[in-house]
Amino acid sequence: MDALRGFAVMGIALLHNIEHFNFYSFPETTGTLNALDNTIWDFLFFSFSGKAYAIFALLFGFTFYLQSRSCSRRGEDFKNRYMWRLVLLLLFGFINASFFPGEILVLYAILGFVLVPVRHISDRALLVTLVILMLQPLEWIKVIYAAIDPTANPEQMIFSLGDVYPQLGGDDFAEMVKANFVTGQLASLNWAWCYGRVFQTCALFMLGLLLGRKGMFSSSDEGALTRSRRFWSRTVCLSLPIAVIMYYLKQFIFSQIDNPFMLASVETTLNSWYNLAFMLAMTGTFLLLYWSFNGKLLSILAPYGQMSLTDYITQSIIGSFVYYGYGLAMHTVCSHTYSLLIGIAMLVAQVAFAHWWFRHFRRGPLETIWHRLTWIGSKH
Repeated sequence: MDALRGFAVMGIALLHNIEHFNFYSFPETTGTLNALDNTIWDFLFFSFSGKAYAIFALLFGFTFYLQSRSCSRRGEDFKNRYMWRLVLLLLFGFINASFFPGEILVLYAILGFVLVPVRHISDRALLVTLVILMLQPLEWIKVIYAAIDPTANPEQMIFSLGDVYPQLGGDDFAEMVKANFVTGQLASLNWAWCYGRVFQTCALFMLGLLLGRKGMFSSSDEGALTRSRRFWSRTVCLSLPIAVIMYYLKQFIFSQIDNPFMLASVETTLNSWYNLAFMLAMTGTFLLLYWSFNGKLLSILAPYGQMSLTDYITQSIIGSFVYYGYGLAMHTVCSHTYSLLIGIAMLVAQVAFAHWWFRHFRRGPLETIWHRLTWIGSKH
């Protein structure tokens, strides 16, 4: 699971670099470099956009299951500790948001509370709940509304990341932090609401919890490993063709809709389903490869994934300094190709640091702080 989490954080890091950490300011390129830039952009977005984050959300729910189970075995209820843990995550998110306006920790900290009321419901009820959320019910209400009133096209994006571009490109660090923390976060949360991420993230949290209950990530013994392999083999065989069909079908459906309000909701819904299918295929393939080769090669990402909170926040701090105006302002000279090379260098450095760190310590730097504050006042 740590290796899989590391894979997800890797995808997020590479995407953030070619996006210049949501500062869409790039130098003009021509010829071969321009063609290479476009290829890299399309490939990384095809591979990781909406999928790496979904893996991260899935594992968030699974981690909740592990921690809740551990507490239950000691005769404790994890609920209060978990909610306090989310408050701490929110504080980490605020730190991250000061450097990067597109961060997700604040969203996860808010939506993570959804696991509290569903933690003890039956597996069937949990499945029904997450399916309803994954169906994007709000978007279908919008579609019906657009069908009733074809002239309706209300403004949905009240806040825009473009509003913080002047501060991202400027050389005033304090103004950049202020803009990111306020306008940037409002824009990020507004985007998550308008593009279906709120419902999908809650559904993925619950799916991770359900798969944990069912033991579908377990390899503790030969029987558990056989069941897990069988489940993920079937999942890949089912989700991969669905993802391929969805990829082409959704483009055809989009081309048939003229109403912009209806089109936006249909795009949000079908893209979320496509990303879900693609993510499940990627997750299953990763796990099957890991188990088939006993973690050879892929396990290199395990320490990196084990300190994912540290990785994610330090990526934002380093990335903002590299690309934004208050730092090196590399957004003016780095096209997608060069930004990818910077992202790879950042990734290699973080993986190497993680391997070194866990030779000396049990948890990552920020993970240690998070753990100790979570269990403050406890003998755990």
